Amino acid sequence: MGRVTERRKVIRIRDGVVSTRPDTLVAEEPLEIRLNGKPLAITMRTPGDDFALAAGFLVSEGVLAEQSDLQNIVYCAGATADGSNTYNVVDVRTAPGVVIPDITLERNVYTTSSCGLCGKASLDAVRTTARWAIDDTHGGDAPPVRLDPELLASLPDRLRAAQRVFDRTGGLHAAALFSEGGELLDVREDVGRHNAVDKLVGRALQNGELPLSRAVLLVSGRASFELAQKAVMAGIPVLAAVSAPSSLAVDLAAETGLTLVGFLRGASMNVYAGEHRVALRAATAVDQG
Repeated sequence: MGRVTERRKVIRIRDGVVSTRPDTLVAEEPLEIRLNGKPLAITMRTPGDDFALAAGFLVSEGVLAEQSDLQNIVYCAGATADGSNTYNVVDVRTAPGVVIPDITLERNVYTTSSCGLCGKASLDAVRTTARWAIDDTHGGDAPPVRLDPELLASLPDRLRAAQRVFDRTGGLHAAALFSEGGELLDVREDVGRHNAVDKLVGRALQNGELPLSRAVLLVSGRASFELAQKAVMAGIPVLAAVSAPSSLAVDLAAETGLTLVGFLRGASMNVYAGEHRVALRAATAVDQG
């Protein structure tokens, strides 16, 4: 879809000199997600990867967990009064036998690009039961995930280098999946950081790659409770953010075994939970109180 950016006229003032010029802005449009024909949620997003976004959203809601849970996703024609297709309404059809959690059909959620799931009434309502424990080996013989701080420190620059639309607009969040060896596996941009993560997770679901039990999720902003929840629901063992985590994100990480890293800037970072996956040197592991 060619609606990722739009052009708008702007009055530019530089050193007292006024000029008029076109400016490239990131596009923001609503996306309604329907589940088996029933309206479920509306999110403000940057158009593109809409099917992956819807699938990832339903992973975080506990509806989808495996590729086989998903029957298909389609844009809904006739979404407007004149019958035209706006490409702003998608319907997700689950496979026969997929059990739909009660909360998903009993509420209609409005989400925004800034705060995510604002309609959640309580913390308990957000604590969706995860399909997988945060398990480094996922039942195999592979050694536990263990990351050098130097590798973690290199990831933000790799994410920034992959942000194509940000270079044109300066107005997008990004999320990326890295391997434990630092290989960039996938990156998505969106006006909402939670949407960018949903697009990553949804793509992994479509490719049959869940759980992402040996991946590192990096987000360009802060680490909210919602983003920690999305990581846990996708089976991701490490969440890193260039900004601060919230207290609830730290609580959830400690509760589930998620490694949570914040303020990942240059060679500096804070490890808030799951420090057993970070190869800390003895000299840097001293508790400063």
